[in-house]
Amino acid sequence: MQVGTAHSIGNPNEAWLDSRGAWLTYILLIIIGHLVILSVPFLDTATAWTITNTVHNVSVFLVLHYLKGTPFETSDQGRSRRLTHWEQIDQGTQFTLTRKFFTLVPILLFMITSFYTNYDGVHFLVNAVSLVVLSLIPKFPQMYKVRLFGLNKY
Repeated sequence: MQVGTAHSIGNPNEAWLDSRGAWLTYILLIIIGHLVILSVPFLDTATAWTITNTVHNVSVFLVLHYLKGTPFETSDQGRSRRLTHWEQIDQGTQFTLTRKFFTLVPILLFMITSFYTNYDGVHFLVNAVSLVVLSLIPKFPQMYKVRLFGLNKY
């Protein structure tokens, strides 16, 4: 009898990303987060968009590129234990539709943010650094299983 191994998929930690509505939920969470930030009375529109972009990039970095392992018992014999969520997506296969989506959304958010900040130099610099350092570089195939400066090594 196999007790505790009811999963028919290898890693349920990454399987939900391909499920119906996951991408729409992700977009809706960004929109709701922006509306909450925009509702703060003393923030102007440009600052609200910059905060939205930066908070999104920091959150995505922490969830996809820093946290390792899986909260579920997987049937992969513990291989995903030392992998980040990004490294677990589609069993590590690069350039899949899911990975392209999660790469494209921060770029589109950066473009929208740049438009609403009227391409102001300070906002542009903050948003560009946030995009490149927190969202794009960790997604490069060359960064697969790479831990910079020994951070998050174990």
